[in-house]
Amino acid sequence: MSPVHLRRHEVTLLPESSRVIIRPFIPSEVHRVTTIIGRALALTEEEACLQLDAVKQEFEGRHFDIASLLMGHFQKVERHVFTQRPLSNERKMLIGALFSGEYALESAAIFNPSIVPHPDQSGLDAGALRFVMSLRATGEGHISSIEFRVGTISPEGNITLDPVSRFVTAPVIVPNPRYRKRRFIIKLAEMGFDGGHADAVMAPLAEDFTLSDLNKSIGTVRREHQPATRDLARTLECIQWLADSNYELSFSDKLAMSERIIFPVSPNETNGIEDARFVRFVDDDGSVMYYATYTAYNGRAILPMLIETEDFLHFRILTLNGRAVQNKGMALFPRRIQGRYVMLSRQDDENLFIMFSDNPHHWNDPEVILRPSEMWESVKVGNCGSPIETEAGWLVITHGVGPMRKYCIGAVLLDLENPTKVIARLRQPLLAPEGNEREGYVPNVVYSCGSLLHGRQLILPYAMSDKASAIASMSLDALLAALQSEAV
Repeated sequence: MSPVHLRRHEVTLLPESSRVIIRPFIPSEVHRVTTIIGRALALTEEEACLQLDAVKQEFEGRHFDIASLLMGHFQKVERHVFTQRPLSNERKMLIGALFSGEYALESAAIFNPSIVPHPDQSGLDAGALRFVMSLRATGEGHISSIEFRVGTISPEGNITLDPVSRFVTAPVIVPNPRYRKRRFIIKLAEMGFDGGHADAVMAPLAEDFTLSDLNKSIGTVRREHQPATRDLARTLECIQWLADSNYELSFSDKLAMSERIIFPVSPNETNGIEDARFVRFVDDDGSVMYYATYTAYNGRAILPMLIETEDFLHFRILTLNGRAVQNKGMALFPRRIQGRYVMLSRQDDENLFIMFSDNPHHWNDPEVILRPSEMWESVKVGNCGSPIETEAGWLVITHGVGPMRKYCIGAVLLDLENPTKVIARLRQPLLAPEGNEREGYVPNVVYSCGSLLHGRQLILPYAMSDKASAIASMSLDALLAALQSEAV
């Protein structure tokens, strides 16, 4: 039994197969690409237009601006077109359609939510709160991406979600992103590429440089070191990989929040963007930045990453640096403590750690603050999102794994000024899977990536067995009282 009464709201987010994007569908063998193009070139102009009309009639109502998407995919294979005669836009789009396919983003699951206050709180009743909820959407091939929902908490604590259209749109990838030289050099050194060729590439660059600046410097080093050695090739490949892993995204402000999707872009996340933990971070000068940590997965290895956004329209995706950037479940505190950034983590996949840094992009020296204690968390413990500041201490919603790989949600209090100190922890789960919450892709799991306070209520969105998501709320005062009755 939970030590605190929970209200399970009648809000359930279920996977919706009709929410689709258009992705490239391009064979890896060049001869197959040219063969397909040849079949399109063999059509008369009238036949090509008729075939394109049929594609548009069937798919145009399922996407915003399908013409530009098809043209973009044509450009990905344009170098394989083997005719010198000019092609009409209609034929180009038809070729693009041959190398396109729909992908149902959340056909398998929509889960592991986090929640933060919306940047825009205008037009609300006094005491109401508008929020943004991020969710992990998973589709064919178990590829995960980030979706968003917007909702409102009424002054009375009732929760409603804004209507969701069937349309989903990927962002524009900023073609010439900017980089910070110092961060770039630190990450290269961590990967074993410092000195020599790496220094030759980085030395001419300014403290803030662009991708085009970097490519120019790479080209210069490549020309000056011929014939190329294996060491040069590996170094330049690594530098290019690092650049590709740090990128910028931009959405049109005409898109509703639920119509924006962050889909894997870089080589290190080809198999998914997992478990984003968003937090509204307020710096010492009062400025606000929304950060999110997430796990990039390429099918073989995981890499913790960082998202920065001020408005949920423009996003910077960045690699994290430091010896402590390992494993899953990094969660940033919502403000500095004594001038330093603070992060929860789980380097060993068993215990909860804490670490401090002067830079949100660089992390070292983790310290264990919480180990498994009760049977329901005896396999491992971790966080369920960023800590929440209360007058009694930092409230950390945790997850624990126990017998039969059952995931439950718990709570811990950390000292406000010294968060390495655990003040109290619940001995019983705050939330355990019940009824149909137990059934799903991974049974017997409740899990969250972030909660928030609304007045004296804790709002806790949570995933149910890696399939769907729901929302619970509870009295903060009752939760703090239950924790303080079990002070360490």
